[in-house]
Amino acid sequence: MRRVLGTLVHRGWSALRAAGAVTPASPGGYRFRRLGEGACLAFPIGAVFGERWIEIGEHTLVGERVSISAGMGPGVDLGPGSVVRIGGHCSIGRGGHIVGHQSIDIGDHVFTGPYVYITDQNHVYDDPETPIGRQWPRNNPVVIGSGSWLGTGAIILPGTRIGRQCVVAAGAVVRGEFPDHSVIAGVPARVVRHHVPGHGWLPPHLAADGSPGAPVPPGEPAIPGITVTSDDAVTSGTP
Repeated sequence: MRRVLGTLVHRGWSALRAAGAVTPASPGGYRFRRLGEGACLAFPIGAVFGERWIEIGEHTLVGERVSISAGMGPGVDLGPGSVVRIGGHCSIGRGGHIVGHQSIDIGDHVFTGPYVYITDQNHVYDDPETPIGRQWPRNNPVVIGSGSWLGTGAIILPGTRIGRQCVVAAGAVVRGEFPDHSVIAGVPARVVRHHVPGHGWLPPHLAADGSPGAPVPPGEPAIPGITVTSDDAVTSGTP
């Protein structure tokens, strides 16, 4: 009896997930400014509103309980253009939040782990006597380059511009501009590795051409293909 009941529950849940998913062919899909062919918002769905200002590209999968919003709340007129744009062939991990008010651009083939938070708005702290939550927020556009990967729990703050093919480490709090092919980690986040053709992945204290930059930090691990001598000179070599 328990096996039969369990089978019925799992089959019922699978049917419910399929029926509750939002796709271009479902009624919920028509509310979006654009929901590309093969795109899907998995059920159960998080808080989603402002669909008229949200674009999601083809074959993008939005995981369970992901919240995507445009504006402060439902029913706000945000103008003629889109606010949140997610490219094609992306995967947005479960429990994430994408909260747009002015402009969030996520490129193609961007993958995020669970519980990633991306926003283009934050409260200011101009008046030290007024509660921060009562001070009017400020917007600053966010761009995440195509091919990037954002690890579990990463926070992308207003004004961030991440280049193409970047990695953001789990738990990083990211703000600022980061070039293509960067590995970004920490609180606050910084570039911990960057890719240089012919030299591979280098730490940030080495210049883009592989020549020495700032002194090597104590305990910095060796980088394959690069030898760091005692006087901080750098030479090419084979691992």
